[in-house]
Amino acid sequence: MAQVPAASASFNSERRCTSNFIEAREPRASAAGSREIYLMSRLTFALIFLGLVCAAQAQQVTVVETDSELRTPMQSKPSPSFHMAPASSSVTITVNDAQKYQTIDGFGASLTDSSAWLLYTKLTPEQRSQTMHDLFDEKSGIGLNFLRQPMGASDLALNDYSYDDMPAGKSDPELKHFSIEHDKAYILPSLREALAINPQIKVMATPWSSPGWMKTSDALIGGILKESAYPALAQYFVKFIQAYEAAGVPIYGLTMQNEALFTPADYPGMLFPAEAQGKFLRDNLGPALGASNLHTKVMVYDHNWDHPEYPTTILHDPEAAKYAAGTAWHCYGGDVSAQSAVHDQFPAKDMWETECSGGTWQKGNLLAVTAKLIIESTRNWAKSVVLWNMALDQNNGPNTGGCATCRGVVTVDTSKSPAMVTKTVDYYALGHASKYVRPGAVRIESNSFGDKGLEDVAFQNTDGSIGLIVLNNAATAQTFSVAKSGASFTYTLPAGSLATFSWNASAAVSKQ
Repeated sequence: MAQVPAASASFNSERRCTSNFIEAREPRASAAGSREIYLMSRLTFALIFLGLVCAAQAQQVTVVETDSELRTPMQSKPSPSFHMAPASSSVTITVNDAQKYQTIDGFGASLTDSSAWLLYTKLTPEQRSQTMHDLFDEKSGIGLNFLRQPMGASDLALNDYSYDDMPAGKSDPELKHFSIEHDKAYILPSLREALAINPQIKVMATPWSSPGWMKTSDALIGGILKESAYPALAQYFVKFIQAYEAAGVPIYGLTMQNEALFTPADYPGMLFPAEAQGKFLRDNLGPALGASNLHTKVMVYDHNWDHPEYPTTILHDPEAAKYAAGTAWHCYGGDVSAQSAVHDQFPAKDMWETECSGGTWQKGNLLAVTAKLIIESTRNWAKSVVLWNMALDQNNGPNTGGCATCRGVVTVDTSKSPAMVTKTVDYYALGHASKYVRPGAVRIESNSFGDKGLEDVAFQNTDGSIGLIVLNNAATAQTFSVAKSGASFTYTLPAGSLATFSWNASAAVSKQ
């Protein structure tokens, strides 16, 4: 993890501290044996005490802080140190790495058709390289590592399309016309560039609509999937995964339908009730993936927190559930606690938060809004936190319908020449997680103080380092302690600000 002191550095610091003490205090040979024994016993006690002191001094904490107004985003702050003493504040966040929860897949957004088009065609090569490194490089940027890719058009696209469009009244059940040619212009190049910068990126895929000829509407907009088209749609997924992998973009996971309980009127979408989705997974998609030796994770639902009965309907069917890795969730309705409720019913199945957009409708401290999403989603078992568009223009587009008020992680202002890239509040909020909580990290236990005070979540990375994300959601600055294994430090976080604390846990544990 970036900027966390290495264990060897901590050990050398302690050794130098102890050596200096020995050089200053080592007793010289004396004829008075009893005096030498006395001095040596004093020395032994002093060395034990000094070892504890030096260990505490070695346990420094890296702090990065963002204020609510973004005046100093992701600014490094002076490093506090753990001390072998009880917490000095009545408000104490206690971190316990012995209690572990879910493994983290990553944090990110979607390189939608609109996002990829803006980044790949509206920026100079130098601008694009800089922006892509800002987004995906874990050292020079924020190291985003999870991408949710639309399979065909969404509302944030230049036009409506699928990978097997046919004239009205025509069909292609054998998928002879299947092609990802559309994506070769700028979507696949953008994905490959992101993967080259950060090979740890996981890519999941989601259709907004099956090809129109598979639906009752015979169009991308509206309609319900025909049951007779289930076998063809299963092969549509297989062909997509195979084509993307051949193009250099492996597909880690997929959902069967974006927002399956909503039928949009002006952009591609499709109603896909729970019983139908479960049947499709059980009888068609699951077997088709297995027959093709594809191990892509299938996440059910992919819609809001307010209908947890949808995923539970599918997961209660053992024949469907055996093909389901877990549930994908959106933030636009209900409460995040639905994730925990479903997890508690099906603890062997995982949770992913796969879409949440900021936009012009939001007021107040926008940093806190996105930070709360990250903290509360992961505290409720999410393996990912994914915002909607990676990049949008100054008019919140391009879009074919749907959301004309959504916010990207970056804004590409095409009214300027050359275009200007601006990092939004979501860039910094995501960065507080993605840069310091790496794929494979495990959420660990920490107490939190609710949405009117300090909210936090803690993780342990695969290298043993700890990342603690803390949001001060109170109206005033908050002074608090962070305690772990009998050591603690104290910090004051301004009102509305977000901070990530990082330290080397293996060094701390070895010196207790």
